Amino acid sequence: MIKVVGAVIEKEGSIFCAKRGPGKALAGLWEFPGGKLEENETAGEALVREMEEEFSCRILVKDKLLTIKYPYDFGTVELTTLLCELYEGEPRLSEHTEMRWVNISELPEMDWAPADVPTVELLVQRL
Repeated sequence: MIKVVGAVIEKEGSIFCAKRGPGKALAGLWEFPGGKLEENETAGEALVREMEEEFSCRILVKDKLLTIKYPYDFGTVELTTLLCELYEGEPRLSEHTEMRWVNISELPEMDWAPADVPTVELLVQRL
């Protein structure tokens, strides 16, 4: 079981999305940015750390959205997505090939990593 977290960062009706870089599992697919939990780390702590490391910005974690398990060929991922807001700085690319703010209604049109799809569906239902 690979425990990971994803940030659903909302700003003025749009959600921050990032496209996975080449050479990584699920390369070229969109995701809610985040990463693996380290030992003795909460989901919120992991997300704050990952956003600082990968996007050079700080976030505030507000609420848990959902946790799902998805079986990939490389292992089963347990993904917890957390609703967040940008606290300091603007995201900058480092490991991803693209990033953008997307209106919630347009999220289903993107090519998402399969584990992120339930969060997309939840966000669209909440409109």
